[in-house]
Amino acid sequence: MARIAGIDLPRDKRIVIALTSIYGIGKSNAKEVLQASGVSEDTRVRDLTEDELGKIRKAIDEYTIEGDLRREVSLNIKRLTEIGSYRGIRHRRGLPVRGQKTKNNSRTRKGPRRNVSGKK
Repeated sequence: MARIAGIDLPRDKRIVIALTSIYGIGKSNAKEVLQASGVSEDTRVRDLTEDELGKIRKAIDEYTIEGDLRREVSLNIKRLTEIGSYRGIRHRRGLPVRGQKTKNNSRTRKGPRRNVSGKK
């Protein structure tokens, strides 16, 4: 079982895809890590040697990932809410932060529709 940064990588996937299961590493970062460590993208996780895993771990140490990244993001959001910026207020209210329209869409942020009963 390949374990990198406290995450168990899926054994049957290609390493370039398996690395994306680590929070903070997407496809482009995974490709950079593999290129820096000299491992082929087509290698399956189960076929990796301990030497290759060590090289990948060393290359990943240069990135902010998992707990540190989650903490950094949450502190950034907390800072925005405390200073009362527009983005912070949108975060506090649970509305879209990046300028999207909210009349019809944004159900992901607003949650399910709540009916408001009208007058009889």
